[in-house]
Amino acid sequence: MGEGLRERKKRQTKQRISDIATGLFLERGFQAVTVAEIAEAADVSVNTVYNYFPAKEDLFLDRMEGITHRLARMIRGRDPGESAAQAVLREIRGHVTAVSPAYGLMDGYADFMRVIDEAPTLQARLLALQQEVRRTTVAALREEVGTGPDDPMPLLVGGQIAWIQGAVVEFISDAMTAGRKATAVSRDALVLLDEIEELLGEKVLTYAVRA
Repeated sequence: MGEGLRERKKRQTKQRISDIATGLFLERGFQAVTVAEIAEAADVSVNTVYNYFPAKEDLFLDRMEGITHRLARMIRGRDPGESAAQAVLREIRGHVTAVSPAYGLMDGYADFMRVIDEAPTLQARLLALQQEVRRTTVAALREEVGTGPDDPMPLLVGGQIAWIQGAVVEFISDAMTAGRKATAVSRDALVLLDEIEELLGEKVLTYAVRA
């Protein structure tokens, strides 16, 4: 079924609040902007802001909600004959080749990171997101392989798969923050992915192959 009028209005309101908040954060810094100021600029109440965003950090990192399950989705969507790590490498290569903003290859990324670098609470939230990525990745592997909590392999392989994405994201983040062009960073990130694949052991590259 399509999106109803009520749901569409709620989604649009949430997006408007987020866009206004992001603009204020980029202009003045995360810590200098209050939720009350965001509510006033968006012409809503403070309670309305908190109804959509439980914490102030969510206003700036709301687009990262889907990131925690991204690797798990890649694993569950792997092709027949493809392992979990191979699927992740293929998907990330596709994003990098397409110069996708999903991996930081976009104009204004340096400004985005500047806001985070100046706000310890945002840094802490990013760290928590990274830990959640690893947990959801391990959980997806356990589900796909059908193994119990006593089997250490999903934990070990999941950690390696999370490392793949983390290394690529860090490489791109450093390069984009240094002012490099996204297309040039994309080319170098593809080389990095080849090097990452060479570093991975056979057990990782052949784990959870889809029948």
